[in-house]
Amino acid sequence: MAEEKIKFEKALERLEKIVTDLEDGDLELEKSLKMFEEGIKMAKLCQSHLSSAEKKIEKLVKDNMGNVSTEPIDEEPLTGQDELPF
Repeated sequence: MAEEKIKFEKALERLEKIVTDLEDGDLELEKSLKMFEEGIKMAKLCQSHLSSAEKKIEKLVKDNMGNVSTEPIDEEPLTGQDELPF
């Protein structure tokens, strides 16, 4: 899918532009609906990028001997406030 190749920054920039245009309210209904659908796609893409990045993050751990190693950060379940509404 072409959307998966869009970088996070570009998707976020596009999403911000869509929100601004929709908030202005000067668009025809059909155009508004198409932009809303694109906005949903960009939001999901941003969420996908963020989830992927989160999985790559590791924390440093020091054992009793003072040796440092890495391990994955424990994932915390999303609360209702963190979940996307779609």
